[in-house]
Amino acid sequence: MKNASQIINFIQNRPQFSKLSKYKCIKKIQSIFTPAVQKMIKFAYIKNNILFFVLNHPAGKQEFDNNIQSIKSALKLYKPDECKEIILDDIRAFVTHTPKIQIKSTIIKKEIYKERSLGNFEVNVKDEKLSELIKSIKDIIKG
Repeated sequence: MKNASQIINFIQNRPQFSKLSKYKCIKKIQSIFTPAVQKMIKFAYIKNNILFFVLNHPAGKQEFDNNIQSIKSALKLYKPDECKEIILDDIRAFVTHTPKIQIKSTIIKKEIYKERSLGNFEVNVKDEKLSELIKSIKDIIKG
């Protein structure tokens, strides 16, 4: 009997889920970079056997260029298990200048309803404090 991880690996290795394996490979290679560079990576994709990293800051591109040769040589010596079937000829990066889309918080509008009660009810409470409270509510409704 197979366990859950074996079933998931079997499903991920199917041809119709090849993009999943590419995504796992990209994430594995992205984890090799320093945390500072990882924060500046907006997204990554593979096109024509070239792995492209899209960065959101020029300083990230400079840091990426400083580390890329060591990462390329390390990937040639040892390829992660996630990247066994994927052929990568080169790794490149560029900076995008599109602004980051910020999600605006929705303003909750306070809905005002028309009062349906006319305030025509009797107060039959023996407790004086509670009776006064109910009478003040009655006055608010009538007002």
